[in-house]
Amino acid sequence: MFKTIGWPEMLLFLVIIVLIFGVGRISKIAGEMGSGIRAFKEGLSGKKDQGKDIEDDNQTDESVD
Repeated sequence: MFKTIGWPEMLLFLVIIVLIFGVGRISKIAGEMGSGIRAFKEGLSGKKDQGKDIEDDNQTDESVD
């Protein structure tokens, strides 16, 4: 029934989404999604660095006592 979705159908879909949610809300959602993806990527790549930060914090705490 729905073999392919072409440009006219995608454009119609985007127009309907903009009419429902509004431009401001869509940009806010897109920004939140971008920051979420960025935080996820940093979490994946920062696991090793996070362990080093914890060790540095422990050394700092021991020197304060």
